[in-house]
Amino acid sequence: MTDPWNPTDPGVLRLPSGRLVRGRGLRNPLPDGPPPTYAVHLLGKQPPEVPWESHWLRWPDFRLPADRARAAEVFRDAWKRTDSDRVEFACGGGRGRTGTALACLAVLDGVPPEEAVAYVRRNYDRHAVETPWQRRYVRGFRDY
Repeated sequence: MTDPWNPTDPGVLRLPSGRLVRGRGLRNPLPDGPPPTYAVHLLGKQPPEVPWESHWLRWPDFRLPADRARAAEVFRDAWKRTDSDRVEFACGGGRGRTGTALACLAVLDGVPPEEAVAYVRRNYDRHAVETPWQRRYVRGFRDY
């Protein structure tokens, strides 16, 4: 097991179970502190290589994942990894796609789907989950 994220570091979200996950915008510099041990990049085009294990989900800006079933698999795997890895979710700005993914992790962690967006906005970024269809995606996430 690796050392966990520092819960007070920027972008770190504590899920109700106590698991920690970090969200960030890839347009911003890598934050100080330890790097992730696993990252999920939520982008419309393939991201640059990183020196840690990563997964790319094709997800254009302001949209939804291109393959929702695959996204659900990746979210479930990432949620499991938060128990032993420093997991990071990242898109361009760190709000819309990242916030949506974090809200789906919150659902996997036990937050009711209809409360997950508010949870992420309260505990990660008040502007997270930017579009009405991203909010609907979170509310119906258990269906995928």
